[in-house]
Amino acid sequence: MTPPPLAPGPGADPGPGADPGPAVLHTLRCGGHADTGRVAAAAGITADEAESALIDLAAAGLVTRHPAPFPGWGLTDAGRAAHAERTARELEESGVRDAVAAAFERFAALNPELLDLCTAWQLRPVDGVPAINDHSDPAYDARVLDRFADLHRRALPVCADLAAALPRFDRYRVRLTDALDHARAGAGEYVADHTASFHTVWAELHEDLLATLGIPR
Repeated sequence: MTPPPLAPGPGADPGPGADPGPAVLHTLRCGGHADTGRVAAAAGITADEAESALIDLAAAGLVTRHPAPFPGWGLTDAGRAAHAERTARELEESGVRDAVAAAFERFAALNPELLDLCTAWQLRPVDGVPAINDHSDPAYDARVLDRFADLHRRALPVCADLAAALPRFDRYRVRLTDALDHARAGAGEYVADHTASFHTVWAELHEDLLATLGIPR
């Protein structure tokens, strides 16, 4: 069975009245197994739109619903293949491969710093020995969050260049900013321990870039 067309692109902002299917399929490809609420939040659509799109995609054999104890949605092999084909076509037809590849190089240069910052958030030195950060030292946490803010500031031009090449990448700018705002407002789980955390969104952007450019992990 040939999958139905998912125009205009795998992760395009569906916009009012548009088919959210491509954004939903793309969200599952980049974020992995997810429930309907997480799919909706990541794709920037309502929960009802996400559920409707997921049902349609399941009927086409592109996604499947997993049962308890970890219920949620994931791509089938056919869905993964369909996404790869559409993503490759989108990249070639838009003529922006070089721009995306250049942005990926800049992102990759920042990635080790993100990993170091997540470690610094989860561990802090106590008497010179790394220990689990129980977040009882607000001054330490504030310093780490300042470093996250600096990384975010330097990542924004990369996001902007990606969005200029393929508008769907602008969702990452929105989501990274939202995660950092939550963390700096006191919701520390938005650093690395929430499905919408800075680390989670960053990892999804990384996976998106690899998928878009056809680079295997």
